[in-house]
Amino acid sequence: METIHTVDEKPRTSKYWLWFFIWLVILIIMLLDVGGSRKFFWMALPGTLTYFAKGMNIM
Repeated sequence: METIHTVDEKPRTSKYWLWFFIWLVILIIMLLDVGGSRKFFWMALPGTLTYFAKGMNIM
């Protein structure tokens, strides 16, 4: 009878961190733009927070 050994491998989260930093840059640009998109910065929050949670392996 064979013994099967399982190794707890952590899922790779590098693509999620990349997406988080892209969304973070978009959020910062929207906050710094006084011309008009500043009032819509909250539209970048879901992407930023979602990919932060995925990068931290919370979701």
